[in-house]
Amino acid sequence: MGIFSGRYECKVDPKGRLALPARIKAAIPDSNGDTLVLRHGDDGCLALYPHVEFNKLLNQVNSLSDRDPLHRKIKRAFFEGMTEVELDSAGRFLIPKTFLQAAGIDKDASVNGMGSYVEIWNPDKYTANKIDDNDELTTLMDQNIL
Repeated sequence: MGIFSGRYECKVDPKGRLALPARIKAAIPDSNGDTLVLRHGDDGCLALYPHVEFNKLLNQVNSLSDRDPLHRKIKRAFFEGMTEVELDSAGRFLIPKTFLQAAGIDKDASVNGMGSYVEIWNPDKYTANKIDDNDELTTLMDQNIL
């Protein structure tokens, strides 16, 4: 599988379709076919997964106990907030209106590769949720994760 990377400014057509950038589309594993999984992502974006990556997340959610009230709530929200989408021959897929509304996406979208999946943002929300300064990024990486 290729790595999803880069940031792309895209348009959502009046029918709610988004054409994936060529580099994003090329990173989808051949074994995936034309169906992807779209879910409500973190921080107000949408998250688009190839099946192999989505299945990892699905396994984590499915392992939650059906006997625990909090786990049931998590499962309900998770499954309610996801849908399968199919790429057409032009590399477009239809984003359900409820998903567009929840993410605040109208005509413009920022598509961002996140390694194993793709985030789709309202451009203004994305700007508010990113790091602009490489020095700040280096400092945060040194302090927190790497």
